[in-house]
Amino acid sequence: VQLQASGGGLVQPGGTLRLSCTSFGFTLDDYDIVWFRQAPGKEREGVACIRWSGERTNLLDSAEGRFTISRDNAKTTVYLQIDSLNPEDTAVYFCAARSRRYATGCSVSRRFDYWGQGTQVTVSS
Repeated sequence: VQLQASGGGLVQPGGTLRLSCTSFGFTLDDYDIVWFRQAPGKEREGVACIRWSGERTNLLDSAEGRFTISRDNAKTTVYLQIDSLNPEDTAVYFCAARSRRYATGCSVSRRFDYWGQGTQVTVSS
C-alpha cells in the first residue's frame, strides 16, 4: 500500500506540467488528497486539495488560477496541473492522503495516512 508521485521534470518558464499521484493497493475515493511542495530553504506548503467527495480547494494564496487538481474516474490517481510555470514554482512536489473518517478536510497540519515520495519540478530557461 503506497502513494507514488510522478511527472516532474525540467520545464521552461511559461510551460505546463501535469503531476500524478497514484495509489497502489487502495483507491482514493475515501481519502482527502493534498499536494504539497517544498522549495530549497523554504518550508513545505500546501498547494491544492481534493476531497473524497470531489470538492477541490486551492491552498496557495498566490495560485492565480494556475493550479488545477483533479482525479481520474478509477479513483487511483490524482493530478496536479500547473500552468504558466515560473522559477518560483521550482520545488519538490509531494502528495499525501488522509482518510475521510478523520473529517479534517483539507487541513495541511493534521496527520496523513500516506505520503508519496516526491517529484522534482525545476523551472529554468
